[in-house]
Formats: sequence, structure tokens, C-alpha cells
Amino acid sequence: MLRIYSVALEVARDAAVAAKLIALQDIDLAKQLRRAAASVPLNLAEGAGVSGGHRRQRYMTALGSAREVIACLQTGHMMGYCGTVEDDTRQRLDHVIGTLVRIVG
Repeated sequence: MLRIYSVALEVARDAAVAAKLIALQDIDLAKQLRRAAASVPLNLAEGAGVSGGHRRQRYMTALGSAREVIACLQTGHMMGYCGTVEDDTRQRLDHVIGTLVRIVG
């Protein structure tokens, strides 16, 4: 299992908190945020259990989902549903994304 797995779980926790706020105004965006946030650790775990191209594909999916989490959080903020992306959350997302970019590069 990649070391970023635990970081991805923390991102999912952070996203769940933001999703509760976003859901008060936009249930669809909140659902999309939750799905994307859950997808990151789930695809990391799945990728760790397969080999070859299947592993790369799971990690690419996790990467796309991590980027989607950022977009959902930024969209929620710009639409006035929640505050800015917390520095800790952004650092965790940057760590996950940076690691996955190097792996699937």
C-alpha cells in the first residue's frame, strides 16, 4: 500500500466536513465531492492489489478524483457555500497529487 493512503483518508475526512456545509445549499455538489473524496483512497487500495496496467489505471483514477476534490472545494467556496480550502487540506491534496503524478507519469 502506498504511504499516501493514510493522507488520502484524511482528505476524505476533510472533504466530508466541507460537504456538510455545501449540502445546505447544493446537495448535488456535496454528493460529487463525497464521491470524489471516497474514490481517492478506494482506488489507491484497489491499485495496491493489482499489477501492471491495471495498477496504473487505478492510480490514474485516484489522481483524477483528487483533482476533482480540489475543484469541488474551490467551486463550493466561489459559490459561497463554504470557506476557502484549508491549508492543511490543500497540502494533503498536493502531496497525494504529486505522488500520483510521479507514479503514473
